[in-house]
Amino acid sequence: MDNNGQMMVSWLTRLLELSAALLIFVLGLAVLVVIYLYIRDVTQTKQAIRRNYPVVGRFRYWFEHMGEFFRQYFFAQDREEMPFNRAQRSWVYRASKNVDSTIAFGSTRPLNQPGDIIFLNCLFPTLKEDAVPASPLTIGEGIVPQPYTTDSFFNISGMSFGALSVPAVRALSIGAKQAGCWMNTGEGGLSPYHLEGGCDIVFQIGTAKYGVRNDDGSLNDDKLAEVARHAQVKMFEIKMSQGAKPGKGGILPGGKVTAEIAKIRGIPEGQDSISPNGHPEIKNVDDLLDMVAHVRKVTGKPCGFKAVLGHTGWLQDLMAAIKARGEACAPDFITLDSADGGTGAAPQSLMDFMGLPLKRSLPLLIDTLEQHQLKQRIKVFASGKLVNPSDVAWALCVGADAVVSARGFMFSLGCIQALQCNKNSCPTGITTHDPKLQKGLEVNDKSQRVAHYALNLKHEVGVIAHSCGVKEPRLLRRDHAQVINDHGLPEAIR
Repeated sequence: MDNNGQMMVSWLTRLLELSAALLIFVLGLAVLVVIYLYIRDVTQTKQAIRRNYPVVGRFRYWFEHMGEFFRQYFFAQDREEMPFNRAQRSWVYRASKNVDSTIAFGSTRPLNQPGDIIFLNCLFPTLKEDAVPASPLTIGEGIVPQPYTTDSFFNISGMSFGALSVPAVRALSIGAKQAGCWMNTGEGGLSPYHLEGGCDIVFQIGTAKYGVRNDDGSLNDDKLAEVARHAQVKMFEIKMSQGAKPGKGGILPGGKVTAEIAKIRGIPEGQDSISPNGHPEIKNVDDLLDMVAHVRKVTGKPCGFKAVLGHTGWLQDLMAAIKARGEACAPDFITLDSADGGTGAAPQSLMDFMGLPLKRSLPLLIDTLEQHQLKQRIKVFASGKLVNPSDVAWALCVGADAVVSARGFMFSLGCIQALQCNKNSCPTGITTHDPKLQKGLEVNDKSQRVAHYALNLKHEVGVIAHSCGVKEPRLLRRDHAQVINDHGLPEAIR
């Protein structure tokens, strides 16, 4: 080989050595970057996905951000997903983080879809200096020794400890106190974590009577009175049915029934916790009124019930029974759930097809109460996919006294709608009892997000109310909104 060939071989050898060294350097640098990102992700407390899935979890936020620029090419549109679309979730995320919630370039809402709501602005909106806080609402006044007064019109709906993790319940409790709203325990009983934050509590009595039951599943008055002795417990709610599964009791898989949950509920550890599909002692409206009266007598506090409206015959029977027995026997409130309500586990046949949606049932219930002059006596709390200010403002327009939301507050905790609630594998730590996944939900940060969400939603409902020309949200009426009909045109809410 001549000198030129030897030089060429030497040069190529040197080049390969440099390339190998460079590759090693780049790979080493990449490893260091991954290690750095890993340490940052597992130690930060703002984002549960990054904390539980370090490094790879970053792609979720990158795709979410890039979707803003490329959605017209590769990503689903803002309002296509179910059960909650990106526009709905994004508002909750921004409100929870207390960041700018304004948008640009016009609405992505088509404004002609049947069932959609349009609010009617006033030529002379309420000025900032004329606006007033939401008026107080009193439940059980003149009926029970300890009526409950609150000015909050947006509150946390029933989500039981068991369905939710310890850090999720703690964050909700602390955040509810900061926001000045109440928290419903759900049917799983009263845990120390509900009480931790110091918020007002609504104790839910499910069909299995968890937390206040005898061994045979019947109601234990001594345990009920013990719960009522907590000053934070303000009201009691008898759950007749819920939106995702009318006619079916609660379902908590055995894998989620830990020793602590079993003790609080009063059931065996590790076994499926399946509630009866109804209260054995409540067979008709008179039985229901008897149960309401009994709970009020034992607790001295307001009592109502939660139900989904389907067949309406029982509602007329209830009105007749109240008239016959006297208004004092009436429930202090009715929590009306929508057929599209959520839950951790339910048969698809019930979740998809059973019950009336809230846009039909809420006007029907309000009209019935008004026809029988019972609207002032019986307060109405609306529930079911009401997660954005427009949803809440609509319910107030129709006649609800307050709104309760479960999934909205789950989004505020960081829920990404992964649909893993029934599998103990929730990636954000909200509906799992896996300690490795729960660590992603940092209570101090998430409680702040819960409070921000509730406060920002209340603020924007106020903005809608002021645009409609009233001084505060509870003054909204049906003539402040219209609904899109089957022809794509707005018409009065009936």
